[in-house]
Amino acid sequence: MTGMIGTMGMVLAQATAAVGVHGTLGGIGAGLAAIGAGIGIGQIGGKAVEAIARQPEAISKIQTNMIIAAALVEGVALFAVVVAAFF
Repeated sequence: MTGMIGTMGMVLAQATAAVGVHGTLGGIGAGLAAIGAGIGIGQIGGKAVEAIARQPEAISKIQTNMIIAAALVEGVALFAVVVAAFF
């Protein structure tokens, strides 16, 4: 684990030297937005599966709401990546 962190630090240092601090911070922001979206959509999917297991008769309503919520999370993440690309 320490070797991986050291390697990541070296890559970050090289990226900072190559593009400057602003480009690196934008990349970190875009990465955090993508990770956050992945976690959020994972939570939505997991909770939807739990809800369907509890009430199988409501599968269509749960699935529709899950898809809408996942699309909204994905839209916010895309906006965050675009904003991070400019800063």
